[in-house]
Parts: sequence; structure tokens; C-alpha cells
Amino acid sequence: MRVACIVAHGGIENLKLQDWPEPKAGPGQAVVRVKACGLNYLDIFVRRGMPGLPIELPRIPGGDIAGIVESVGDGVDRSWIGKRVLVDPHIKPYGALGEHANGGLCEKIAVEGENLIAIPDNVSFEQAAAIPIAFGTARRMVMTRGQVQKGELVLVLGASGGVGVGCVQVLRDIGAAVIACASSADKLERLRRLGATHLIDYSKEDFSKAAWRISGKKGVDVCINFTGGDTWVPSIRTLRPQGRILTCGATAGYDPKEDLRYIWVREITIHGSNGWRREDIEWLLTATSEKRFDTCVDRVFPLDQAADAMRALEDRQILGKVIVTP
Repeated sequence: MRVACIVAHGGIENLKLQDWPEPKAGPGQAVVRVKACGLNYLDIFVRRGMPGLPIELPRIPGGDIAGIVESVGDGVDRSWIGKRVLVDPHIKPYGALGEHANGGLCEKIAVEGENLIAIPDNVSFEQAAAIPIAFGTARRMVMTRGQVQKGELVLVLGASGGVGVGCVQVLRDIGAAVIACASSADKLERLRRLGATHLIDYSKEDFSKAAWRISGKKGVDVCINFTGGDTWVPSIRTLRPQGRILTCGATAGYDPKEDLRYIWVREITIHGSNGWRREDIEWLLTATSEKRFDTCVDRVFPLDQAADAMRALEDRQILGKVIVTP
């Protein structure tokens, strides 16, 4: 079968098309013919190499996998065969497909049978493959870790990416007011249509000052920042007393400058959020089926253009999700 795999850490040139043997379903496993695979920034980090997290190479990236079950091993209900499924990327006891094990940039993959989730009839493979890692992470961060409530004012940095558009829509669903930050008028207009209440073009103005103005100089209730880097301290300055900051990543740097004065004076709470749970994926599938959630599939690439798909994500040419179809 054809695969797109990372052969060495570094640039996009290290993602190569190769021929690999087809997988077999072992005990407790199912073989899924991949119909769509969603990419996430996690895949870029895996390709670049992450300090303190060795990755066995070659590695097939892509944790968000939708397809059709072709065969099952012992211990897996044979009624799964022929069904349209989304794969929960979680690996026990921790980790994700595409990072700690091979992912879905391939034609077939063997996965644990307990990770199969049926796709509703009116949800496409591409829509399903957009959901797990980014949108599942967004929902858990907002609902479980952040406990965001109806009527709260929430600032979302990086709102045009996968996690960002997920946050905007989950916040809209619970009745929160959303300040969305992005770098172009086109992206901001699309975020407005997804439910953002206020818009900030951070390429033209200081988002911290703009958020302070929008909040009536009271500060926002919640700031969602999975960017890190030089956005961290300005994010803390946007918060009201007893405000909280939510983070699930650090795409611009994991060791930012800190300003403890704001944290103790305003009694700010920082909540970390790591990944998703199955119930988040199931909620999102249902919401997508009911047209309450837009998976924001921006572009779809064939497998032989997987490098172009990853480049589009890395260069931030995407609003929402990029999908690869083997």
C-alpha cells in the first residue's frame, strides 16, 4: 500500500511517499481502509522533532482517520465489517496515532477495535476526519477544564486554526460571547459567520489593548491561548480579576516570558488541557450530523500531495482543517 511517512526530522522534504506492506488485524484490532485523514499541527511537530519526545522513524503522521472497516481480529464484533467509522486516535495508556504510533496518511491501518466510532449517515468521511484531535481538544478545554459559562466573555487567539474554530463554535453553542483573533479580514469574516461576537485583526492592532477596550476596560473572563511565545504576557493582561487562561499547546514557543504581577494581583488561574476524550468526539459527531457544528474543511488533497497539505497547514494558509484522501 502507499503511505506518506516522515523519514527524518526536519523540513517538509522529509515527508516521503513509500510502498509498505498492508496491515493485518491482530487480536482486538480492525483494519480500516482510510477514506480521509485530517492533519493537525501535532503532525508538524512530529516531523520537526520535539525536545524530550523521541519518535521512532519512519513514522506515518495523521491521527484523525475515517474510513471503512475491511476486517477484524479475534475479539472484535464482525458486525463492524463494512461500516463507516471514525477512529478515536487515543492510544492507551497515553499518546495519539500519528505521534506514538503510525497514523492515517496511508491506504489502510490496523487500529484497536475499541477505538471505532460509527459515523452518522449524513456526515462525510472528510467531515468526520476533521473532528478528533483539534475539535475534541477544543471542546474538552472549553467545557471540562475551563468550565466556561453562558454569558462569559472569551478571547480566542489563533481562532482561524483547527482548535480555534472549534473553540469559537463550542463557545457559541453554550452562549458565551467570543472575541476572535486572526490575521486577515477574510478569516475574521468567516469567524464571524461561525459565531464570533467581536473580531480583532492582530496584524493591525495590539490584541491585548483591543480586548481591553471591547471588555469595557474590565477584562475578559477567559483567554484561550495555545500559541505561547510572545503572546503569553499580553494574554494575561487581557483578563479581569479572577479571570482564567486556558492552554492546550504552544505553537509559537513553550517557554515564554512571564509576568507574575498580573497573576497574583488579579488572582488569575491558569488551566492546562491535554487532548480529548471519547465523549467529546461523540458530541461533535452528533453536533455535525445535526448541522450545529461546522467542521470547516478548508482544503482536501490526495495522498500523493500530502507534503503540499502539510505545507499549507504549516504556512497558515488554512482556515479550519486540511484533509488528505488516499
